[in-house]
Amino acid sequence: MQQFVVPQFIDIEDKIIGPITTRQFVLMMGGGFLIFIFYKLADFALFLLIAIIIAGVVAVLAFLRINGRPFHFFLLNIIQTSTRARLRVWSKEITSGEARKKVKEVEISPVEQKKGAPKEGLFADTSRLAELSLMVDTGGAYGGE
Repeated sequence: MQQFVVPQFIDIEDKIIGPITTRQFVLMMGGGFLIFIFYKLADFALFLLIAIIIAGVVAVLAFLRINGRPFHFFLLNIIQTSTRARLRVWSKEITSGEARKKVKEVEISPVEQKKGAPKEGLFADTSRLAELSLMVDTGGAYGGE
């Protein structure tokens, strides 16, 4: 049988430059590109204001972790929670396990037979094995003799 290496720590991102991960590097490159665009297009005072805002947003998205998860997951969870309905109504649906319990609770009255009389009904010409398999298949809803 072949043996395979099972990856450990799959929740840790790969580091590419020192302690910076790929996601952080891409975010910083995008932020740097936006800052460069505003440097070329805006005057210096407006550029400084926009650069500080962009650098702050990029730093928060790249490096801030809340409850051990990156900030963008936290932000997506906030958006998802705010778009859902505030009132959740509980409606109980019966599961298959509960349905089986209900079926087992119902008692089936046995059919009385006279001695020497031929079998009548569901198990007239079946063997004991067939009766047992029917009981197992139906969860005891139908029983033999």
